[in-house]
Formats: sequence, structure tokens, C-alpha cells
Amino acid sequence: MKLTTEQVKQTVHQLGAQVLPDEHPAMPQLNSMFGEHTFFVDEMGLKVLEPTPSLGADRQSGEVVSLADWSDSDLTRLMAHEPEPTGVIVVFEQMKH
Repeated sequence: MKLTTEQVKQTVHQLGAQVLPDEHPAMPQLNSMFGEHTFFVDEMGLKVLEPTPSLGADRQSGEVVSLADWSDSDLTRLMAHEPEPTGVIVVFEQMKH
């Protein structure tokens, strides 16, 4: 799932992960392997969010799915694996104007 700027901020805040910017050199390869997503990395590896059933008109959510784990202690190489749902749900609060 491709996230809006506000959804990215909320995800980073809730997960403590870092977002990979669209201009990151790995993005073309990640998009070809996993599809169009907003990608996040944390101390465990590479993650994306997949939509979950709606929580109501004013709230959306996504489940964190692990796509790859770090294969070295320096966190420089990722080893892809089958997508694994983590059970972690990120809830997006609508911004009130």
C-alpha cells in the first residue's frame, strides 16, 4: 500500500521505523519484487503495510508485513522471504482541519 505523507508520519511515529524515500537507489528493485508500496526499515528488516478492514469512516489502518530480514550485523544486506504478517496494526487518525 502506498501511503500519504501524513500516513508515513503516523507510521514512523507508531513503529519507530524509517521510511525509504522514493528516490532511494533500491526502490526500483523493491518495486519490481514486491509491487508499489511505501517501504520501511527497522532493526529487524524491511516492512510494508497492507490495508486492513476499515475501522469506520474517520479511521483507516494497515497491518505491518515483514518482507525481508537483515542478513548481516551491520544492517546493510537484506534477505527476502515470503511476506509474513506481524500482527502489528497501524491506525491512521484523520487530521482535523
